[in-house]
Amino acid sequence: MLRRCAPGSPRPRAAVRALPPSAGVLRQRLRQCAERIPEAEAVLDLLEKCPEDQKKGHYPVIVFEGLDATGKTTVTQAVKDTLNGVLLRSPPACISQWRTVFDDEPTPIKRAFYAAGNYILASEIAKASTQAPVIIDRYWHSTAAYTIATETSGKVQDLPPAQDEVYQWPEDLLKPDLVLLLTVDPEERVRRLQHRGLEKTKEEAELEANSLFRQRVEESYRRMVNPACKEVDASPSKEEVLKTVLQLIKKHCGI
Repeated sequence: MLRRCAPGSPRPRAAVRALPPSAGVLRQRLRQCAERIPEAEAVLDLLEKCPEDQKKGHYPVIVFEGLDATGKTTVTQAVKDTLNGVLLRSPPACISQWRTVFDDEPTPIKRAFYAAGNYILASEIAKASTQAPVIIDRYWHSTAAYTIATETSGKVQDLPPAQDEVYQWPEDLLKPDLVLLLTVDPEERVRRLQHRGLEKTKEEAELEANSLFRQRVEESYRRMVNPACKEVDASPSKEEVLKTVLQLIKKHCGI
């Protein structure tokens, strides 16, 4: 059951509408646009092949979240190699080629696509976690954080209040054992982006141009619950960050 807002607190209707709370709702949203967007039908077909009740295997599932250029790619690969694990990404490879199609759609449809990617990814996680530790580059928290930040205008104080239902993990989505949020100083992050020289996504361009949007995204990450994010300063050297990450994994996952 989703928790209600405290009496008198503003209800984040825009964020709730844009963020599908369950697989059933996002299926309905994708069906509504399937005639106009053939790729939506293809995503639905993949969703239908996923078991409704996803169960994790006995190996740990560890998610890395954070803005672009916080070191997720480097860290996830290093952790995967160290733990002899499996590395997965959201959206999964089977639908990632359609990102550009859905990125140009209205927010509710766009977010339904990314949410669907999480449920499809959950099916891959369930299988992989029976064989080895699973390392994931972004999962549900990214979908939620960017949606909340996009649908909220203004400062961090204008976000839905902490403990609001919008920060809750979906009840029907496989949960990870640990979520690590990588953060770096804003100036360092911009320097890394410029050094990479990659084409920016719309949201990355917005992050760079609008510091309030960036602050809303990061604060939304911090307000996520069940599971909450554990923040890691990713500013030091790669070796130091990996050491910190592995210590947290050992503490919380026993490996």
